[in-house]
Amino acid sequence: MTLAVLRVRRKRTRTLRRITIAVVALALALTGCARFDDSGSSPFSPEPSLGQDNQNPKKPDPTTTTPRKRPNLPCIDPDPRVVGTCLDTTGGIIGMPDGQSALVAERRTGRIMQVTVGQQETGQLPVEVARIAVDGSGDGGLLDLALSPNYQEDRLIYAYITTPSDNRIVRFALDDSPKDVFTGIPKGSTGNAGAIDFSDANTMVVVTGDAGNPSAAADPASLAGKLFSITKPSTVAPTAPPKILLSGIGVAGDVCVESATTIWVTDRTATEDRLQKVTDGVPGATPAWTWPDRPGVAGCVALGTTVAVAMTNGKAVGFLTVDATTGAITAPPTLTVQNEFGQIGGLAAGPQGFLWAATVNKTAGEPGQFDDRVVLVPLPAGGGGGPD
Repeated sequence: MTLAVLRVRRKRTRTLRRITIAVVALALALTGCARFDDSGSSPFSPEPSLGQDNQNPKKPDPTTTTPRKRPNLPCIDPDPRVVGTCLDTTGGIIGMPDGQSALVAERRTGRIMQVTVGQQETGQLPVEVARIAVDGSGDGGLLDLALSPNYQEDRLIYAYITTPSDNRIVRFALDDSPKDVFTGIPKGSTGNAGAIDFSDANTMVVVTGDAGNPSAAADPASLAGKLFSITKPSTVAPTAPPKILLSGIGVAGDVCVESATTIWVTDRTATEDRLQKVTDGVPGATPAWTWPDRPGVAGCVALGTTVAVAMTNGKAVGFLTVDATTGAITAPPTLTVQNEFGQIGGLAAGPQGFLWAATVNKTAGEPGQFDDRVVLVPLPAGGGGGPD
């Protein structure tokens, strides 16, 4: 998932052993403290900032903290970077404002699961907090999640889902049934993937797949294969007609918001995978970056001067550097966790210095004993950027 504003502090390079200890130290500091409510609030805070320190301003020293041994249980992964295990194949993932937990969608089942840093150390598994009826056939189902811009006050969550008749956006509270916000997005036997996020307190941005029909993506009368925005999405008043920002989307990956005026989109076509940029509502003349080898781009997170992109076929997370002056990407991505967790789909801001990542090995990969999983992916040294 993505953020409107993300701030990332530069870190010195660590060996894998020190990174592992750092993750465990974080788990120890946060175990038993997970909660959905937070004393702080802001007018627009759909997801936590990677630079936020408000929950635990004093971090434990990873060089002096002794890692806690995980119990030997069937669904407890010994890798300390793993936070949640034994999930069905996942859809989107979002970090919660407490900075300690995340909600991950199970695409086929419609379950929304909470994972919390430290729960594996105590033998706990992901907790079901809600369930939405979806059509999980093909590549459809519970595809993405986004927090309300006023989540601290209203506790509302938006979801992009597939039904028997269409793809649509719904809104719900964890203790209530979902209500329709925007319906009628074309559905196909394939090409149903889509994603949602908020670019500001009143504007939702939506990326849709081509519903298995590439010609529909180029058709201005169709909402298939588009990036569009809707203003003040509501379950009560009629939602305003969408504003088309970008056409020609293939298999939708994700939409990640850098700011109210800068939006990044990942998608896959028959010839290449793409990262596209839309600035002030105007797409670039060409994609910001392309992958002719088609690694299966999926979730993304905008980090100021870096964009992180999850890769399914590539089995990695790639970090692309954005020139602070020109806004261009001129160098191939730096890959991390390659071939360590299998296929990675969802991506979101995590605890400071980390990203949440969700695997999709049960979709088309080679699932292992603990799949599917939610893992903490450390940012590379100097990764991100942006103002402090």
